[in-house]
Amino acid sequence: MSTVKSEWYIVVNPHAGSGKTIAEWAKAESKLLELGIGYVTRFTERKGHAVSIVREAAADGYRRILAVGGDGSVHEVLNGIVQFCHETATPTEEFYMAVIPIGSGNDWIKSLNVPHDTEKVVSLVAKGSFRKQDVVQVALPSGTHIMANIGGVGFDSHVCVIVNALKDQGKRSRFIYVAALLKTILTLKSFDAEIVGDGKLIYSGTCYSVAFGNGKYSGGGLRQTPLSQIDDGLLDVMVVPKISLLAIAREVVKIFNGKIHKSRFIHYSQCHHLQMRPLAGSAPDLLEIDGEVIGEIPVEIKLGTEQINVLVGQIL
Repeated sequence: MSTVKSEWYIVVNPHAGSGKTIAEWAKAESKLLELGIGYVTRFTERKGHAVSIVREAAADGYRRILAVGGDGSVHEVLNGIVQFCHETATPTEEFYMAVIPIGSGNDWIKSLNVPHDTEKVVSLVAKGSFRKQDVVQVALPSGTHIMANIGGVGFDSHVCVIVNALKDQGKRSRFIYVAALLKTILTLKSFDAEIVGDGKLIYSGTCYSVAFGNGKYSGGGLRQTPLSQIDDGLLDVMVVPKISLLAIAREVVKIFNGKIHKSRFIHYSQCHHLQMRPLAGSAPDLLEIDGEVIGEIPVEIKLGTEQINVLVGQIL
């Protein structure tokens, strides 16, 4: 086995942040040198590339991984780390993960109080400002993925389809989330599902949206799972049943102010093990995690005892 290295392995996504990556990376390099932090750098060349890059880095002995990019980069880096750990029986607790946020949404860092400031992030890395985060496994018939933040079915996944299409067109501002949100509301469709948490039925029937989270924020700042904690071993689940559009319009502000769990219309719960499947005879709906559409339900989401060290801005 390779000797464990003390340097940071930095994975840079040159396509993140509407072309701001190189300028922000130059700031980061300057601060890294100023603070005497050792590092090596690798640029990604395509979507999904960071997963294989990180697995190779871990095999070479790197245990400190920093992404320069958005939530998609965080998702890929985490999946690369955990894949390596599961293949080699290496404890995930050996790894430290951080991000210099340059993406459009940057939702993962909001739950961690990490500032949207390159130099401040590097200073936090130098100070060793880390805490544990639970590792969430999302199992589909086609394979298992690792979720860093929040996932969803229905409303969430269809917003992601639109957002990712706009990104593919080169649009990267926060306004793309608003545009996707409005378009999805105007074309809102329901689906039929059964949702089970820790062996107990949470909901069965027609719904518009199901969100499940280890973090609090998604979609550029929405709070669908506002009570979630990154290290409590619990997955927060929010179900929006099929209700009138007028009721949705009245309640939507609660998704922004963190009070959606108080709505009399929604079902909010917590569990260690979540299962979601289409009702008999119903079509499966799309599933997204961390802003990436990865397939359709049925799905099984598990939180075990695995944790990883993540950068935080202050004690939470």
